[in-house]
Amino acid sequence: MTIETYIDVIEDITRDISSTERYQRLLTAIQTAIPCDAIALLKISGAYLEPVVFKGLNPETQGRRFKLGQHPRLDRILNSRQVVRFDSHADIPDPYDGLVNTPDGDLHVHDCMGISIYIDEQPWGVITLDAMRPGQFDDVAPAQQHAAITLTRAVITAAQRIALLERQVSHGHEVTAELNREQGPTDIVGNSAALGQLLKDVDTVAGTPLTVLLQGETGVGKEMIARRLHLQSTRFDQPLVQLNCAALPETLAEAELFGHTQGAFTGATQARSGRFELADGGTLFLDEIGEIPLPLQAKLLRVLQEGEVQRMGSDHTKRVDVRIIAATNRNLSDEVKAGRFRADLYHRLSVFPITIPPLRERGSDVLQLAEHFLERDQYRLNIQKLLLTAKAKQLLLHYRWPGNVRELKHLISRAALKARSQQQQQKMVHITPANLGIEPSQPVLTETPPPPIAEVPSHLSLKDALDSFQQQLIARTLAEHHYNVAATARALKVDRSNLLRLIKRLDIPRRQQP
Repeated sequence: MTIETYIDVIEDITRDISSTERYQRLLTAIQTAIPCDAIALLKISGAYLEPVVFKGLNPETQGRRFKLGQHPRLDRILNSRQVVRFDSHADIPDPYDGLVNTPDGDLHVHDCMGISIYIDEQPWGVITLDAMRPGQFDDVAPAQQHAAITLTRAVITAAQRIALLERQVSHGHEVTAELNREQGPTDIVGNSAALGQLLKDVDTVAGTPLTVLLQGETGVGKEMIARRLHLQSTRFDQPLVQLNCAALPETLAEAELFGHTQGAFTGATQARSGRFELADGGTLFLDEIGEIPLPLQAKLLRVLQEGEVQRMGSDHTKRVDVRIIAATNRNLSDEVKAGRFRADLYHRLSVFPITIPPLRERGSDVLQLAEHFLERDQYRLNIQKLLLTAKAKQLLLHYRWPGNVRELKHLISRAALKARSQQQQQKMVHITPANLGIEPSQPVLTETPPPPIAEVPSHLSLKDALDSFQQQLIARTLAEHHYNVAATARALKVDRSNLLRLIKRLDIPRRQQP
C-alpha cells in the first residue's frame, strides 16, 4: 500500500460523505493493496457481527447476522490483534459458504485472512478477505498487512469521531454512552427506498417527546419500530413497557392500564401498578390500539391530556411522565367515521403518524430478510449452512406476502425443516421452491435486467424528448419493482397519483407483457 493510497483515503475521511461511503473506499484501498475476490467489513452489535459494507458477496448477505461463538473463523479473527490467515486446507467452516458472488454460488477452494478492529482498546469489528485461488495471500508482505491494519483503524476511528460530533451538533447536547450502548442486533433488515423512508421518519421523531402512531398491516414489524423509537430517544435507559390492547378482556383493561387498589374488584387481593406507572420516565407501547373499548378511550384520553393516572378504587391521582407509541393495523380514520373510535383520541395519538410499508412493496428486501432468518435457523436446527436456490429466491420475490415479515419468518423455518429432512447427509442444505410450498402471486420475471434507457434522438422537440426519457425511465423502474406502482413512485420520489397520470398519458404498460 503506497503513501499515495494512504493520503487519498485519509483525505476522504474529512470529506462530506457518509460513513458507508468512507467504509466502501476503505475496502477499495485494501483490495487494491491486497488483491482478493471478496472483502467485507463487519461491526459488532451486541452478541453479533453485522455486515456494514462488502464486495464480492451476494447482495442479500446484508441480511445475515453472524453470532459470536458460532463462527470459529470470525471468532479467531476478532480475538487476535494480528492478521489471521486461513489457508485452503483449514478444516474450519467459512461463514461465507454459499454467499460468494460466483456463477454457481459455491465458495470453492480458497484462501482467507482477517483483521480485527479495536477502537480505544475495545473490539469494534473485523475485515475479512477471501480469494478463490489457494495460496493467493502467500506473497502479501508483512508491510502490506501492517499498512492495511493501520489504515483500517485510522479510517474507522475517524468515522466514529465524525459521527459523534454530528450527533452532538444535531442534538445540541453532549452524546457519550448513548452512542455506544449495546442494543443487540437490529431485525430491521433491508435497503429498499420504502424502508429508507420509514427509517428516516423514525429518526426524525425518535428524539422528540411527540406521540407516534404506527400504522400498517399485520406482520410488518410495528413492535420492532417501536423498540427503535425508544432506543433512539432520550428515554433509552428507562423502561419500554408494552401492552397488547387486543388481548385485554374489557373487564380488566382499565386495571391493566391504570392499576388498582386492594379490594377494588373481586379478585383484587392486593394493590397493583398499571402500565402507565410501570412506564413512568420511559415509553408505553400500546399495540393494537384500535381494539380498545369505547368506554376506556375517554379515560385514556384524559391520562394523555393531563399526565395523571388514577388507580381503580382510589381517590388519588399520580403524575406520570410517559412517551406514548401506539400501533394499529386498522384505518383509525375509518373507525372514527364508523363511531368505533373517538375522534379526539385519534387526533391525540396521531401527532406523528408513521406508515410501515408491507413486505410486497420492499423489493429485494425479502431476500435480505430471508438470509437473516436462515442464519438464525441454521443453528437452531443444527445445520452447518442453509441456503436458498436461485429459483427459490425468484419465488420469494414474486409472492405477495399477505402476512408480511412474520409470514416470511415462519415460512423459512418450515422450509428449512423440510429441506433438512431431504438432505440429511449434506453439509450445505439448499431450500428449493418445493420446500417453500407457495405459489407466485405474479408472473416470475426472467433474471435479465431491464433494458438501458436509449439515447433520445436529437431531432425531437424538447417536450417530445422529455416525454421519451420519462417513458423509458418509468417503464424501466416499473420493471425493476415488479410493476408495483406504489414502490415505483417511492423509487422515483414522486406522488403515486402523479405517477399514475404520467403512466396513462405516456401509455406505459402497467404489467409485464407476455
